[in-house]
Amino acid sequence: MRGLPARRIASTALCAALLVAAAGPAAVAGPAREHTRAASRAPLPDADTLAQVKSLSDLGGVLTPVTDLLNSVLKADNGQLPADEATKLGTAVRDAIAKVTTTAPTTTVTPTTRALPAAPVPAPADVIGDALAALQKAIDELIKAVTSGDAAQVATAVTHSVTSLVNTVAATLLGGKLPAPSLPSLPSLPTPGLSS
Repeated sequence: MRGLPARRIASTALCAALLVAAAGPAAVAGPAREHTRAASRAPLPDADTLAQVKSLSDLGGVLTPVTDLLNSVLKADNGQLPADEATKLGTAVRDAIAKVTTTAPTTTVTPTTRALPAAPVPAPADVIGDALAALQKAIDELIKAVTSGDAAQVATAVTHSVTSLVNTVAATLLGGKLPAPSLPSLPSLPTPGLSS
């Protein structure tokens, strides 16, 4: 218990130091900084860029409650949670998905397929909406599993939930019309549906 006040003092001092470091240059620059800022105003990004940022923000709003649920399940004895805790965590996920679903524009992606004779071409799909629906289904199964008393059900439900979460991230990146990654060391992804 003796270390607690020292931690508080240290964290307060650290916060104060960060504030002084951040505000110090601005206070010294004063009017010259305002002049420079006014002279260097550039046009803001267009609506597409703002939509991209919004889709990333929405993705973060879904990731946090899902990972909170998964972390709680993985730390629990035999993956079992009390019903009230499972309901609370499940509701947070449901609310986050509902919020994104009501604000997300419908994005359609037509999958590329090989030109085969008489092969039906799949209809365009709402990839983000489909991924969010699949994630919600996986989370519902996880909530049932973590209150079932059967650890074997939990392992399967956690795997499905993680897979659905990864699919949601991928759908957001593809369907959200985000810029392509530009990391030179990033390996190219295989083309789905085509075999060598």
